[in-house]
Amino acid sequence: MTGPLPVAADLVQRAAGVIAARHRGDLAGAETLLASFDTEQARTFGFYLLADLALGLVRAQTGESLDDLVRHLTLLVADTSPPPAT
Repeated sequence: MTGPLPVAADLVQRAAGVIAARHRGDLAGAETLLASFDTEQARTFGFYLLADLALGLVRAQTGESLDDLVRHLTLLVADTSPPPAT
């Protein structure tokens, strides 16, 4: 695949795959997908695009403004307890 759109779609699909693998408990699969990104910039861009698409989907379903969604997300993240120390 060449060009910006197919490349971006591939990055988003891999980022979504990482999240799906982690959600189903496939940590090795998630790590493999994370390692498949050529650069840190590609990984960051893939997850940024995925977040942007996900927020757009939620906004379309709820009718909330993006600012309100981000505010709610920020509060949820702030309210999340830290993971246990290892």
